[in-house]
Amino acid sequence: MNAVATIRTRPGRAGRQHLLHRLAVAARGADLLEKKLRILRTEHQRLLQAEEACSTAWRERLREAETWLSRGLVLSGEHALYSAAAGLAPADVTVGWTAFMGVRRPSGVSCTVPARAPSAATPGNTALVHAEAAYQQAVRAAADHACARTAARIVGAEVTSTSRRVRALRRHWIPRLQEALAHAAFALEQSEHEDSVRRRWAAQVLKEVERPAERDGPSADRSARR
Repeated sequence: MNAVATIRTRPGRAGRQHLLHRLAVAARGADLLEKKLRILRTEHQRLLQAEEACSTAWRERLREAETWLSRGLVLSGEHALYSAAAGLAPADVTVGWTAFMGVRRPSGVSCTVPARAPSAATPGNTALVHAEAAYQQAVRAAADHACARTAARIVGAEVTSTSRRVRALRRHWIPRLQEALAHAAFALEQSEHEDSVRRRWAAQVLKEVERPAERDGPSADRSARR
């Protein structure tokens, strides 16, 4: 089926004006989406860099914590680890959210690691004490990384979606409207040309009808006087 046939519009000048309006709205929408896309891409690049930095920090903290843990296990064995872990409480993570260019994404994270209860047994050696502190830092770094990664993925998905919408407008919808507009302009021009031809034909017929009447009029009058 012809693409023009799928765009229904009113005939005549009213239909042409309607298509012009739709084309202007589509072009304006594409311009705004392209502006949004440029801003989103800049923000996405910044978030990707932040994610990479948070990933590096998290892996470094985790590697440091695992090093201290290995030393502690060598000194006191696994039973000391289980004893030390019994006095720890789960971390509390709170995520903040914000809206950017109509996209809701994480803006930051707050991670609270509860202190060891006073009644709980202390780690069996210094290495496990350092391991506990290092894992607390690793948990906070992991929360930061998760927040940055989620924000980057959400904005990245919006970049992809907006890019598809721009392509749909520029490559499909606007060309279809332009084709429909050209078709409507041609149909309007053809209709006006046919109307002009009919008017000229009607005027010519009228002249031909009036000419015999003008010739017969004076002769009829002279005959009547005789």
